[in-house]
Amino acid sequence: MDTITKSDLNILRNQIISDIGNLLDNKLANNNQSEEEFGWMRSKSIRKKLNISAGTLQNLRITGKIRFKKILGSYYYNSEDLMHLFDDGEI
Repeated sequence: MDTITKSDLNILRNQIISDIGNLLDNKLANNNQSEEEFGWMRSKSIRKKLNISAGTLQNLRITGKIRFKKILGSYYYNSEDLMHLFDDGEI
């Protein structure tokens, strides 16, 4: 019988967290339409939709051009603000 160490438990914990994150990302990727209807979109969705870098999105957040919420380490952005950016040509 093998002995389980703290290191083994940390590896297992990191793997479980990673797997849950991947499941959530896949679920959100499959539900992008409902995400937009809900009114808030994840960073990854917005960056993909606008073809912008994470730094550009961060600048939009910092300058207040797009509203955001931070939930459990992930940023969510208001889709209405995103549409106004297109209307105003601010990007």
